[in-house]
Amino acid sequence: MIQSRFIIFILGMFLSILAMAMAIPALMDLLYSDPDWVYFGEAATITGFIGILLILGFWPEDEPIFEVREAFILTVASWVLISVFASLPFIFSSAAPTFTDAFFEAISGLTTTGATVFNNLDYAPPGIVLWRALLQWLGGVGIVVMAMTILPALKIGGMQLFRSEFSDRSEKYYPRVSQIASAILSTYLLLSVLCGAAYWLAGMTPFEAVCMTMSTVSTAGFATSDLSLGYFDSYWIELIAVVFMIMGSITLLLFTRFLHGDVMPLWRDSQVRVYLFLIVAASGFMGLWLWGTDTYDLFSSFRYGTFVVVSIATTTGFTIVDFSTWGSFPLIFIFLLMFVGGCTGSTAGGIKIFRFQILFRAAKGQIFQLRRPHGVFVPLYNHQKLRETDFMSVLAFFALYIFCYAALALSLSLCGLDVISSLSGSATLLGNVGPGLGAQIGHTGEYGALPDIVKWISMFGMLLGRLELLTLLILFTPSFWRT
Repeated sequence: MIQSRFIIFILGMFLSILAMAMAIPALMDLLYSDPDWVYFGEAATITGFIGILLILGFWPEDEPIFEVREAFILTVASWVLISVFASLPFIFSSAAPTFTDAFFEAISGLTTTGATVFNNLDYAPPGIVLWRALLQWLGGVGIVVMAMTILPALKIGGMQLFRSEFSDRSEKYYPRVSQIASAILSTYLLLSVLCGAAYWLAGMTPFEAVCMTMSTVSTAGFATSDLSLGYFDSYWIELIAVVFMIMGSITLLLFTRFLHGDVMPLWRDSQVRVYLFLIVAASGFMGLWLWGTDTYDLFSSFRYGTFVVVSIATTTGFTIVDFSTWGSFPLIFIFLLMFVGGCTGSTAGGIKIFRFQILFRAAKGQIFQLRRPHGVFVPLYNHQKLRETDFMSVLAFFALYIFCYAALALSLSLCGLDVISSLSGSATLLGNVGPGLGAQIGHTGEYGALPDIVKWISMFGMLLGRLELLTLLILFTPSFWRT
């Protein structure tokens, strides 16, 4: 029997935390003498009241038995329910004209996708701008904790590899899961403080620095201006963004050990090495191509090429230039980067680097086996022996990812979107990237003018990609609900 009482109790705790978070933009509006603080107060009151009601009404009577099925339900229910209540300030303030738009903005923020239905952000109330940034920041840390504590236990898409990896190697630092989550949060806070200070020193106002920091370390992409990071037109700000986007897309647990003086794991990690090599090689290649085709001068080619590659590869989605004018080859290159994503245990979306590594090892092993049928080849990942279940889990994830991508692309095209918008839109939604490459879903990641049906499909795609596909899709199988 499903432990629904305990699930509802936990949901009540999440809503209570969300209500306290709503007080922050309310205070910001009060500071700026903006009347929108009332709407945040109303939303916080409703959210907090329901949260406390659920806590008191469903307080566990006995020690709960929390198994795999409950973990799946709680994970999906928490993301959906928090998104519903997070949309209340957008609705009450009329910042979003409809519930669909408000819900879209909330889900996009919490899943760190960065797609938006808003425009005229330069004139938006400060509380609304801060709330969008705060949703990304909360979603980012929630993603990391989920990836390092929940998904490995659920054995989603090869994530079980990291169950033994982070528990065995980190046991002397964090013997309990709660301590791992606490360490990750501390590192996340530290990165946020460093990024905010750097932005401020580079010329941003304190308000802009806080909002853009939350968007950067969470690799989300919401900005304080319709021009995204291009509004500042500063080399230093772009450099800071590149550094912290990359840091946000690397396994945060490795940074926590780095802060304890254990430097080597960060550099020994196979996933991190491959990821950094990919970013450097792709940035250099893009810069050389832009310069070689006389698109920009040498400095601007590497400036724009590096920024766009890092922004897309880390699934952040910041823009400083309209890359849709670069021609067909760069667009296809950027399109492929949308699928890659960052490292597991980071705020980045996408397929994740480690799955490509395992897929490559599986293909390499098969080729060697064909050459030497009687040979014994032991594939390794991060000095761990890969089992057949690891390969099958990753291969199943790839197959399901391709199927979901095709289904999303067909669904968007059925709704009237052009071919490029449908193909790039489904990739950017599943990868939680934000910008697209077409006329209707373009480089700004603005979805406001699209039909509501497209927005609902997009919301499902964002949530599907953020929850690693199986966590959400398993709820639609009848066998899951049978006792």
